[in-house]
Amino acid sequence: MGKKGKELAKERRLKRLQELSQLRKLPIPLCHRWWSSSETVAVVTGSSRGIGLEIARQLSAYGLLVVVAARDADLCRQSAERLREEEGSASVEWRRLDVSDRESVDSFADWVRARFGGVDVLVNNAGVNFNYASDNSVEFAETVITTNYIGTKRMIEAMIPLMKPSAHGARILNVGSRLGRINGRRNRLADATLRDQFTRDDCLSEELIDGMVAKFLEHVREGTWASKGWPQMYTDYSVSKLAVNTFTRLMARELSSRPEGQKIYINCYCPGWVKTAMTNWEGNMTAEEGADTGVWVVLMPQGQSVQGKFFAERREISF
Repeated sequence: MGKKGKELAKERRLKRLQELSQLRKLPIPLCHRWWSSSETVAVVTGSSRGIGLEIARQLSAYGLLVVVAARDADLCRQSAERLREEEGSASVEWRRLDVSDRESVDSFADWVRARFGGVDVLVNNAGVNFNYASDNSVEFAETVITTNYIGTKRMIEAMIPLMKPSAHGARILNVGSRLGRINGRRNRLADATLRDQFTRDDCLSEELIDGMVAKFLEHVREGTWASKGWPQMYTDYSVSKLAVNTFTRLMARELSSRPEGQKIYINCYCPGWVKTAMTNWEGNMTAEEGADTGVWVVLMPQGQSVQGKFFAERREISF
């Protein structure tokens, strides 16, 4: 892209950000609100800080009963208490949850069942990243994959039986990333065969996705990952988000056959490069801006809900 092209792209980007700023000021019309205050339960993982906390804050402001869930119990409690004070609502609860620990996920699901009887919204936000700026270590690759991908899978598997039947359909939102796009310009897989398999819906399977991350971790342990064609930017994080994005499509296909009244809509979104601890506060967006599209997707009006899509800046983008 030449200098003129970059300038035009910058202008378009600035215009879109201005549009989004105006859209955020518009409340959702009452006629579009399918949820019932304090009766619609939304679980947000990794929500003791950052984007997750902001998603929880915005959902609470719209009147949903929000469960703040994260690994650090003290921080979880403090965040929930702060939301209650700021939003003037008692409809914020908290529970410790480590999505990388199967027992913790199972215990959390049991608590949700006993406490609420079910859940209407699940936001899989919990995730980790150990690289900043130009760093690209894979030292913690297994932790990244286990938390970001395996943890998301575990939550979906544990929560689907608890998703409440309704005319508007339950909602699952996975926090993905453009770094995990199949054919991203700068960060795509070098393996053309694998890219083709991930692109085609008829090829998708849990075994394919799990096999991909297993192969990546094998190459990490062997020390050969750099020469095997894996993404060269935020490598372990990018692979984990490729898995999350693709698993979203797979689950959408499996959930699409559910009858009316038992629908579950699953989508994912990229919040952008947000100023949070995960980016070492180096992002170009606030947490409020990063959370906006996620909340917009979750609260789509009845009849406008979509299945298996990828969003950024309130627009559908390609996987």
